[in-house]
Amino acid sequence: MLPGLIVGDRWFVVGEEGRRYSIVVRKRSDFRLEIVLSVDGRDVIDGRPASFRKRGYIVDPHRKLVVEGFRQSTDAVAAFRFGPVRESYAAEKYHNTRNVGVIGIALFNEVGSDPWTNEEVRRRLKANPFPGRFATPP
Repeated sequence: MLPGLIVGDRWFVVGEEGRRYSIVVRKRSDFRLEIVLSVDGRDVIDGRPASFRKRGYIVDPHRKLVVEGFRQSTDAVAAFRFGPVRESYAAEKYHNTRNVGVIGIALFNEVGSDPWTNEEVRRRLKANPFPGRFATPP
């Protein structure tokens, strides 16, 4: 796990040049998900420009997905590595550095699955985001 920082809704991590990294997604829910990933603006499965419309990895309940690089075949990947923008896969192969340094993750429920139980929906409908009018004095 890399050290990181959360600023607003963005997460930042710092890696060492030349070091490999993997993307790990841990699934703690009871239903399957499709997970679409991109690195440097490139789809990790086909290396082409990333899109929400692309196919992803299907991950079963309570499993984890580990992606170690751009898929080259069913058995091989080109490792993800930290490095200068000019040496990135996106720059060298496609001459596009707009999204270098960005890791994108999109999650989609399996068609027909409903992650919300009736109890969960009722609990959320009854929730009060502002249970008190004012903060209690120190």
